[in-house]
Amino acid sequence: MPKPLLKWVGGKRQLVETIKSYLPHNHGRYFEPFVGGGALFFTLNKQGCHINDLNAELINVYRVVKSNPKELINSLQKHSNTAEYYYKIRGLDRSPKFIKMSNIDKASRFIFLNKTSFNGLYRVNKQGQHNVSFGGYINPKILDANNILECSVLLKRTKITQGDFEQLKSEILEGDFVYLDPPYVPLSKTSSFTSYNPGGFHLADQERLVEFCDYLDKKGVYFILSNSASVEVNELYHKYIIQEVYASRSVNCKGDGRGKIKELLIMNYDPKIVNNKLVVVGPMRLDISVDDRYIPSSLEMHLKILASCCSNPDAPIGIH
Repeated sequence: MPKPLLKWVGGKRQLVETIKSYLPHNHGRYFEPFVGGGALFFTLNKQGCHINDLNAELINVYRVVKSNPKELINSLQKHSNTAEYYYKIRGLDRSPKFIKMSNIDKASRFIFLNKTSFNGLYRVNKQGQHNVSFGGYINPKILDANNILECSVLLKRTKITQGDFEQLKSEILEGDFVYLDPPYVPLSKTSSFTSYNPGGFHLADQERLVEFCDYLDKKGVYFILSNSASVEVNELYHKYIIQEVYASRSVNCKGDGRGKIKELLIMNYDPKIVNNKLVVVGPMRLDISVDDRYIPSSLEMHLKILASCCSNPDAPIGIH
């Protein structure tokens, strides 16, 4: 079973089982527009997925693991866990030679910095240069050859793209499932980690993301979106189903900033309706009583699912 290749701020390793419990049992292809560390993607281990991220260096890692796993393993073996070596490797993106580096060496550098930087943080400045200090860890696992090979098998069955999340619109079809894990709306002025990319991810982007979710919903696509338990997020997604969950955060810029944090899972479907097969024997009326605070906007999709699950296709379905 492949495991995530990288530590990632906001990664979902702690929430994977919770998120899995909300997935629709039957859906089309799997899409992840903000793949990041890919905890859910690697855990599901499905064929025919499509992963995407705006971070070009991150996507380069996945492409290299997909196409050149053995060469990457050889490159990772050369690294040394010392401060002097760390800052030498970190500083490569400030040199004109960086552009001429092979994709394999760039992926090797990215993984090395990820495994040895302070608290596993990936952060760049406005020039796109890595600026996290040395972690000083004893024997960090820079190379996991077996996992790279296992991840390569999965990624060979996966479409990988780099760019803005909206570029996936034309690819996603009715019945597909999309998991969205964007940079979170900050809970305070000091809690924002939008510098995964030089341009950041701002309120206008969060609003674009809501419009993207509305587009998916109207198209009959299932989605789950993760975000912070902020007032802004509750307001932005008020028409969808919102579930509070608690995540343990092991990657943070401050060591004392770790622990259980309330987050939100936002869905355009009710898993209890989608995943429960209802059997209707003989002529009868099936009525659904819905709390109007949690009416899924894809109500027509839910009715189709309910109708298809009934053993009597002529049983009327009403909503009150």
